Amino acid sequence: MKVVSGRGRHVLACALLFGLLTGCAGRPDGALIPVPDAVPGTSRVDMVVATVRERSDGPDIFNGERARTPSYAEIEVSIPPAGARKIGDVQWPRSIPGNPATDFVTTKLDDLTQDQAITWFHNRINRTPGRQALVFVHGYNQRFDDAVFRFAQIIHDSGAPVTPVLFTWPSRGSLLAYGYDRESTSFSRDALERLLTFMAKDPNVGEISILAHSMGNVVTLEALRQMAIRNGRILPKIKYVMLAAPDVDVDVFSTFFNEIGKASQRPDFTLFVSQDDRALAVSRRVWGDVPRVGAVDPEQEPFRTEFEKNNINVVDLTKLRTNDPLAHGKFAASPKVVQAIGARLAEGQTMTDSRVGVGEHIIKATSDAAATVGTAAGLVIAAPVAVVDENTRSHYGQHVNQLGRSVSDTAESGASVVTAPKGN
Repeated sequence: MKVVSGRGRHVLACALLFGLLTGCAGRPDGALIPVPDAVPGTSRVDMVVATVRERSDGPDIFNGERARTPSYAEIEVSIPPAGARKIGDVQWPRSIPGNPATDFVTTKLDDLTQDQAITWFHNRINRTPGRQALVFVHGYNQRFDDAVFRFAQIIHDSGAPVTPVLFTWPSRGSLLAYGYDRESTSFSRDALERLLTFMAKDPNVGEISILAHSMGNVVTLEALRQMAIRNGRILPKIKYVMLAAPDVDVDVFSTFFNEIGKASQRPDFTLFVSQDDRALAVSRRVWGDVPRVGAVDPEQEPFRTEFEKNNINVVDLTKLRTNDPLAHGKFAASPKVVQAIGARLAEGQTMTDSRVGVGEHIIKATSDAAATVGTAAGLVIAAPVAVVDENTRSHYGQHVNQLGRSVSDTAESGASVVTAPKGN
């Protein structure tokens, strides 16, 4: 038996502890199967969903693979009574069916055609004060049910008087699928642009706000960039764009504002940053050590001048403490932040650090064991977690197989280069 070094034992222990702390039981499949709700005091969030995910034959409705044509659905989520939950939390069922008294559950899930989705949207937007719509674009490592419940939580806890529209793109919901998820953002940008264009040209709509999180910012910024190039500007009904923990290269972010028209014709951009965001620290390593916009210190140059030049409102969440071990979902897990989102939409007020009561000091971001996501090293480090963490375990085998195919293909390519006749 090979003896594990002291450093190896430390990594193994940390990985096992991480797996235990992040929920070794996992989340049950079928959380979106509708259940009856007669519990007093529950709240309902009714949303329309547009997705380019592939339909699933299983209980999760849509999986993480890519579909060539968009699909639509109406989903109603029941949220437990106020005394049974903490603002900012999504309370997952421990078993199926969930209990509406203590868990997030769905009470309705209906497939819609495109025409039916348009009808639902028109009926709802006409009943919404100011005819305001909020489009949520989720981030990396999100299953379909993750996106649905998180958006329902944001809508409920913010109290935002909006028509909720969820745009969900193909994420495999695995820490080891970073590369696939990243490519899915390019796959999805045209569909998001078409959705936003339809909404912005709809006479029933008063104004549109967009909330994008993490890698969802890539989809969002690319869709808005395409819209601006096509129309000479971002369509004027898109009033507010909120970028939460954007997993976007700072140089790419800067060029975006050079291509979306005059500053006076742009939406109002608000950027949520946190220098202790571990997920973005991982992304920085994966993408050549270039800082991610969501993890910069907005008081440092050149960021301060860049943000001021482009009239970007910045909310620094670095000092905010939440239950998120990666510090990557603070925008949703903080009551103050989600309430600020609601006020921003309802009152048109600018969100500032003082409004949400957070500071601006740097905390050096530290990367975790997934820093080499998608590589052999990443799989080795993730192995102990796969033993105890169901979510990791469910995806681990396929990534090992993909790695094996990749190594084999690389070896064959290398051999062909070495043995190729001269002059070829």
